[in-house]
Amino acid sequence: MIVLYHNGTRAVKVVSNGDIILSCDKNTKLSVILSQLAFQYPDSKIVWCDERFESNLNLESINTIFHHRKMMVSYNPEKIEFLGPKIGYVDESPFIKINKDVNYPTWQMSSLVGVIHASVLLAVNKKIKLDSNFDYYLNSVAKLCAPLGLLCYSDPKLLLKNELRIISKSSNYTLFKFIKQHYRTRWIFLLFLNLVIYEFRFPFLALLYSFFFKNRNGNNINMNSIKVCSSLNFVDSGTIDVIIPTIGRKQYLYDVLKDLSQQTYLPRNVIIVEQNSLRESISELDYLTAEDWPFKIKHTFINQTGACNARNIALSQVESDWIFFADDDIRFNENFIESAVKLISQYKCKAVTFRCFQKNEKSIFKDIFQWGTFGSGCSLVNGELLKNVQFDLRYEFGFGEDADFGMQIRNLGCDVLYFPTPEILHLKAPIGGFRTKPSLLWSDHEIKPKPSPTISLYKLLHETKEQHNGFKTILFFKYYKIQNIKNPLKYFVKFNKEWKQSLYWANELIRKSE
Repeated sequence: MIVLYHNGTRAVKVVSNGDIILSCDKNTKLSVILSQLAFQYPDSKIVWCDERFESNLNLESINTIFHHRKMMVSYNPEKIEFLGPKIGYVDESPFIKINKDVNYPTWQMSSLVGVIHASVLLAVNKKIKLDSNFDYYLNSVAKLCAPLGLLCYSDPKLLLKNELRIISKSSNYTLFKFIKQHYRTRWIFLLFLNLVIYEFRFPFLALLYSFFFKNRNGNNINMNSIKVCSSLNFVDSGTIDVIIPTIGRKQYLYDVLKDLSQQTYLPRNVIIVEQNSLRESISELDYLTAEDWPFKIKHTFINQTGACNARNIALSQVESDWIFFADDDIRFNENFIESAVKLISQYKCKAVTFRCFQKNEKSIFKDIFQWGTFGSGCSLVNGELLKNVQFDLRYEFGFGEDADFGMQIRNLGCDVLYFPTPEILHLKAPIGGFRTKPSLLWSDHEIKPKPSPTISLYKLLHETKEQHNGFKTILFFKYYKIQNIKNPLKYFVKFNKEWKQSLYWANELIRKSE
């Protein structure tokens, strides 16, 4: 392990294991020194730390926090990150609003304290400019490499104490430059528009300044040579329960059970919650008892519809160490669970969403990376996490329950990874069973909320004000194309009424749960 202590712009000292002082050019950019250290010590973890945090640096925790080479971890005790809250106007991901109390996935890095493996720096050598601003360089590396499989986190355990407060924020010029270099060009115009609308600022010079910089996404960075082999130890039996909510899809569910019965790694229990809103109805799943299955089937029949409620009922019956969240209209091959368990053992992760594709759908993502949502019909989650989370019934019959469940997991200090393999085929079966249109609080109101109040609920709970406002701007333009009012002024008035209605009902959902 190599530790680079700095004063924000230049190196103060470089220390190796055993407190041996190493030579370095103290007049060189920090990003250059970091790269040089990677070449000199290609098998080492490289830690950076602001000299003001030296006494609080928790070196003993790094081997636990940084448990494989394809990681990048830092921590900033302040609520405001280097790029500031305005980045939320162009980025809706869950990686913007960071939970500072837990290990939290984010590409937003800090120069105050952090760690990266030399192999990552070697992989980006000559692909990412060695910026003079150290914070800018660290954020650039994380933003460009996270989609390629670099797992990036904020972790408070890097520091023994978080008492010292150092605010390091960027200017509008830096923000516009960063967006131009790491996002599509259209986002700098949307950022400018959002700043005009919501903050009454006109950073025209910062907008022009950004055009002098080239986008960095086409640099052909390849992280595949960095192999993942986590040093963490998981102690569990490896048993798996499968939970499946279902309604009116008898044959499709049968096919799912057949796929499960042919697995090379069999589940322990398959928990099925069958729904039918007709009061006199009975189960149609006769094959559950008529056939022999190589696992125990727990079958619950209820006269109440709603996937959130059904999944919570299933979760209350879980006995195993891992839970496979499945839909009733998916298919997968016989080694699906075995392959998934091997990958989880390699990464030592606790929550995974698998690629769930429809027939003839092309694969977009090829790498394992940090996922921005959660798939409630295609995920595998460690049971320890589920003692403290459940599906929020405020989302029932609406949108956003998957994403909210994922946020609950992240706020417990657990990341959600995306695995492109093994794959799940989603048949998108026709809606089955007898279903009545749910009566929602806002169903009969004259002004229909836009977006759905459950979407606004998610954004109020889990996103920043800037993210919410940025979403509003995008929705305004997207909705205009598909609605009937083409007079811009009339549409503006109508849109604002519907937006306010959505916020009203979202806040009502929050109030009723208190």
